[in-house]
Amino acid sequence: MEKNTSKLKLFTENFLVYGVGGIISKIIPLIMVPIVTRLMPDSSYYGISDLSNTLVSLASSLAVMGMYDAMYRLFFEKDEDEYKKNVCSTALIFTLVTSFIVFIIMVLIRVPLSQWFFGDKHYSYLIYVSAIATLIGTTNSIISAPTRMQNKRKIFLITNTVSPVLSYSISIPLLLNGYYVVALPIAGVVASLTMEISFEILNKKWFSFRRFDSKILKELLVIALPLLPNFLIYWIFNSSDRIMITNLLNVGESGIYSVGSKLGQASQLIYTAFAGGWQYFAFSTMKEKDQVKSNSLIFEYLGVISFASSALICAWSYPIYKLLFEKEYVRSFIVAPYLFLTPLLQMLYQVACNQFLVIKKTWPNLFILSVGTVANIFLNFLLIPRIGIEGAAIATLIGYVISDIICMIVLCRMRLMMVSVRFLIDCIFTLSFFIIWRFFLTKSCFKATLAATIYIGLLSLLYKNEINVIIVKVRTKRR
Repeated sequence: MEKNTSKLKLFTENFLVYGVGGIISKIIPLIMVPIVTRLMPDSSYYGISDLSNTLVSLASSLAVMGMYDAMYRLFFEKDEDEYKKNVCSTALIFTLVTSFIVFIIMVLIRVPLSQWFFGDKHYSYLIYVSAIATLIGTTNSIISAPTRMQNKRKIFLITNTVSPVLSYSISIPLLLNGYYVVALPIAGVVASLTMEISFEILNKKWFSFRRFDSKILKELLVIALPLLPNFLIYWIFNSSDRIMITNLLNVGESGIYSVGSKLGQASQLIYTAFAGGWQYFAFSTMKEKDQVKSNSLIFEYLGVISFASSALICAWSYPIYKLLFEKEYVRSFIVAPYLFLTPLLQMLYQVACNQFLVIKKTWPNLFILSVGTVANIFLNFLLIPRIGIEGAAIATLIGYVISDIICMIVLCRMRLMMVSVRFLIDCIFTLSFFIIWRFFLTKSCFKATLAATIYIGLLSLLYKNEINVIIVKVRTKRR
């Protein structure tokens, strides 16, 4: 019992601390969205800036090649510092090479990239900025990793505060001077470079070119290479919808969709907290005897939190957008609830599929995610021309639902996961609530809030024992 309590404490502390850091890094961009959109002449400029981020995320996935997660996994394989330093150094050298190759390729094919991503080859100069952002961002992820792997949470909090503040202190003056296309991308590059230099100073003892180890590289690649297709599939889930909207509709609609996704991405606050705390917790406790039970309970509890919070977003998205944004952007509220739940479903998937990583079999992820990806792309082509940006959001959500279901079935059959009956009931309640909201309550904040309250009350009844335990612990600590 005491052992389980300490494990729960470890996960909770990391979740909360990284949650604060995540909130700081995400809340500033969320606050700035209404300001930035007012400084731009129309939605197409915001769409172009967002599509630049989409390109960088794709290029970064290709450059990192799963090396970050592989490094994280091997870092906890042995306790010797010398071994850990060799792992970090080898991962960095490999990533430097792949990042430079991706940088060169992006520069060479900048014209077709511009046509595909921005719908206009005249924006090819923006590819240079995206290529630099990729080069800096990918190496930054490796250089900053030892800070997280050592669980230095205070440093995480500080850097997550400085980075967005620095970025917007650069972008706002550029926007005021009329540099609408490059303002946000250039600001992101400068902020990322500043963070990379800072982490290089902090973590320099972990990296050395002399510590490159070909044997460790082989071990890293065994884990990393099967993950690369997974990251590309994640990119398709999270980013390809913007490109498809641009090509099937126009770049202005992509900008509207992007603004709608910002409230949806508020769930990234939960997801970022999870990601920061989860990796340390998952790998540091992976050899425990009750690991399957612990992992399954975390999956279930996070699922309930995700569903309940999504219900509130359904109720409040319309009044929030009507209050914060100009008329052009108000209609983007409709995609917010779908895109709020989507990262949380990704979070649940990662909790589940971590079991494959623990047993060093990452290839099943590829097949499971591929099914969801195919469904996502098919539904995008089917729904976007018919119902516009809402179709893209629905397609993304359904794709993750399919992947989550398949993953749970496979892991349960492998006895690496347990799914309770009450969680299945939760899912039925959630689906019912979304249907009722979409067809009857989208613009009625009061009725939607009432429905969300009833829904959350039903979830609370299913988990009344856990809630009572939490209440007792809180009361005991106060006393």
